[in-house]
Amino acid sequence: MINRALYEIVKSNLFKGKVILLLGARQVGKTTLLKLITKNRQKELLWLNGDEPDIRNLLTNTTSTQLKTIIGNKTLIVIDEAQRITNIGLTLKLIVDNFSHVQLLVTGSSSLELANHLKEPLTGRKYEYNIYPISFSEMVEKHGFLEERRLLEHRMIFGCYPEVVTSPGEERKLLNLLSDSYLYRDLFALEGIKKPPLLEKILQALALQLGNEVSYNEIAQLVGSNPTTVEKYIDLLEKSFVVFKLPSLSRNLRNEIKKGKKIYFYDNGIRNSIINNYNLLNVRNDVGALWENFLMSERQKRNHYNENSVNAFFWRTHAGQEIDYIEEYDGFLHAYEFKWNPKKKAKIPKSFLTAYPDSEVKKISTDNFEEFVLMH
Repeated sequence: MINRALYEIVKSNLFKGKVILLLGARQVGKTTLLKLITKNRQKELLWLNGDEPDIRNLLTNTTSTQLKTIIGNKTLIVIDEAQRITNIGLTLKLIVDNFSHVQLLVTGSSSLELANHLKEPLTGRKYEYNIYPISFSEMVEKHGFLEERRLLEHRMIFGCYPEVVTSPGEERKLLNLLSDSYLYRDLFALEGIKKPPLLEKILQALALQLGNEVSYNEIAQLVGSNPTTVEKYIDLLEKSFVVFKLPSLSRNLRNEIKKGKKIYFYDNGIRNSIINNYNLLNVRNDVGALWENFLMSERQKRNHYNENSVNAFFWRTHAGQEIDYIEEYDGFLHAYEFKWNPKKKAKIPKSFLTAYPDSEVKKISTDNFEEFVLMH
């Protein structure tokens, strides 16, 4: 069993009068985590799976009287894959308002319907957490730093989905299953996604542009669509926890790119499966991009699990000067250049240092990456 960072956080917030909402892609370990948290409380537990049609019918547009019959004397209720249930936000609000003794634990594999139906009904009534593929920190806790350091190349190729990590030798098969359909199951169920092949093409375009600034116009031309549709699909992929965006920093210089964005994958293995490339690093031409994606996704996990509030950016000018990653916190900018090879120098543009003289600048390579990704 790999200890998840959210285990203690979720456990410490039980029975505080709030719904606990756990969001993350399918197969990242939401159900496993909740089974662990509720393991010794079976007598008070009611587990409802939103993937089952009869459960969906029970919880759709229900009343407090019907809910009383369903809940009975249970005090701990799990609603798994809640995004499959129509108007689930109102049902959850009814439970919170009418059954103050009940602790609700709710999972969703996308923030699609959850985002649409939960935010208003549950304002001030929820703790919301994202759960990601297993983090480097969680693996270090399991195996120790030296062992995980040895497996770094493996993680950069196959990623850290729980089943992938715990099934050595079956990585390709499992990743292909995930990226073929399972990961996008909720997307395909939506009325707006009528062309799965288009989604596939957009994903491939994003995978091949990893580490570069993304243009919706360019992708639209590549995949034979229009920029509005491309933007909509990428937004849905972000809400399904497949990819995340990084905006550009633009404040002091006239030639800074103002509306640029980079798009990263939450998991290197998913990215590599989309382009069907599991080659070793020494025969690849995208090692720099894989390293950047690994560091970015791990930093995302670290900041979320540590509850660090940061503003994140990349920086680039029209003249082509750039910095991979910038965080703003405590009123200061902290700039990072990513280099897979520790012997390579990180060139920090003078124009950036002049425009932002109080910023801290660091190179992150295989020599010191643990300080960037480990949770404290």
